[in-house]
Amino acid sequence: MAWNTFVEGDNLDVLPTLPGILGGPVDLVYIDPPYNTGNEFAYRDDFRGHGAWVDFMRPRLAAAREVLRETGAIFVSIDDHEVAYLRLLMDEVFGEENFLAQVVVNLNPKGRQLGRGFATSHEYLLVYARDARRTVLDATSPDHVDERDFPLTAPDGRRYRHLPLRNTNKKFNPVTARTLHFPVWGDPESGRVSTVPFEGAVEIGPVFGDGRPAVWRWSRPLIDERPDDLVCRRVKGRLGERVDVFQRDWLHRDTPGGRRKKLRTIWLAEEVGSTDTAVQELKDLVGHVFESPKPTGLVRRILGTMPDDAVVVDFFAGSGTTGHAVALQNAADGGTRRCVSVNSAEPTRPGSNAHAAGLLTVADITRARLRVVAERVGGGLDEVGGRIEA
Repeated sequence: MAWNTFVEGDNLDVLPTLPGILGGPVDLVYIDPPYNTGNEFAYRDDFRGHGAWVDFMRPRLAAAREVLRETGAIFVSIDDHEVAYLRLLMDEVFGEENFLAQVVVNLNPKGRQLGRGFATSHEYLLVYARDARRTVLDATSPDHVDERDFPLTAPDGRRYRHLPLRNTNKKFNPVTARTLHFPVWGDPESGRVSTVPFEGAVEIGPVFGDGRPAVWRWSRPLIDERPDDLVCRRVKGRLGERVDVFQRDWLHRDTPGGRRKKLRTIWLAEEVGSTDTAVQELKDLVGHVFESPKPTGLVRRILGTMPDDAVVVDFFAGSGTTGHAVALQNAADGGTRRCVSVNSAEPTRPGSNAHAAGLLTVADITRARLRVVAERVGGGLDEVGGRIEA
């Protein structure tokens, strides 16, 4: 099956048909819906009044939830005009307990200089799971691991750092985590650590810097299983010199995909791209026909939170960024993701760049981009509905 499928039609009508088109439910939804700004870009996106906007979005989000796999997740781009209302609406449709994050995305580093007030430089991503207890979303990435954070080198050349074996979170203490409060034995000369006494060792209990009792992060069995990943050292604390235990935290773990780091909730333009880079991406493919596309880097980061065979849906496909990003990511990592992009045949505004370029509907914009993506990146394109050319 092609990496990309384009469906022309009203998303409220198309969404219930997606399991039939795809042969099953969806793993990931990303949408960039109308923002209720009243601005006239390639097409109108003005739903006057918050109530009308919410009424427009509610059935579409409910339909998206119905086609989303139990392990799936949804990401929604939004700006300040409707973020508060969208948050409440997402809580209503997906449940407060399935809220995962509200990410700040720095899409305009220079800030919008037109108009009064502050120079807005960000938008948001609201992230919800279909079921937070079962979701496969992994909010980590290998891209944020900095080798400079691992200053030590083992004799075999591997890089590592020392982390306290003591749990530094004071929520975890001998009252709340009783089984992790126990003594170990260590020799600061040899570095050896054990759960049982040995010659030359001193008894070490987990304590906070102020001397209050703490707990270890590892259990006794784990310490016994990985003694070579621990080291005993002398350290200087607030109460003077003491002996403590540290974990050797290796830069390269023996895990699939290598070491990963949790994604922050602020995504910078230099990491995911900006509106300016997104305009250029689209211009390089089909021309300057859409004023505020999303950068493929933003969607590729979202894709990185899900398995590489995820089925993706964007039912406000706009300029086709999501399908483009899926093709780029598959080409980069060998994944088998599939994307369905849905857009309506709403007319583009007479006098707009899109209309002047012969792209008479917003669906024409999506279709044009995905066709060029199929030619340049690969993966093919299936088209369903609308004016399909032979």
